[in-house]
Amino acid sequence: MFNTQTVNRLREPSLKQQYRSDIGIIADILGATIDGGRHGVIASAISRRANLSHRTMIEKCQKLINAGLIDLRQIERKTLFCVTEKGIWFFRELKRFQDEAKAMKIRC
Repeated sequence: MFNTQTVNRLREPSLKQQYRSDIGIIADILGATIDGGRHGVIASAISRRANLSHRTMIEKCQKLINAGLIDLRQIERKTLFCVTEKGIWFFRELKRFQDEAKAMKIRC
C-alpha cells in the first residue's frame, strides 16, 4: 500500500528541468536558417541542427514566421525556411544578450 504522501507525490506534475530555454531553441533555429543562406533550409535540417522533434520545430518556426523572423518558401516539392532581414537583426541582438547573460552567469 502507498501512503498519502507517496500518492500525492505521484499526482504532481513532473518538474523535469529543461536543459535549454526557449531563447536558446529560437537561437538554434535562427542559426540553422541563417546557415541555409538565401536558398533556405528544409525542416529536417533545422530539426537536426536544433536537436528538436519535427513537431516542436514546426511549432517554434510558426511563431518565428508570425513574428516576421523567418519566411516559408515552396520550391517545387520542397518547403524551405528562410531567415528575413528582421530575423538576422534579431539573431545578432539575441547573441549579444546571451553573451552578456553568460558573462553575468545568468542562464538563458
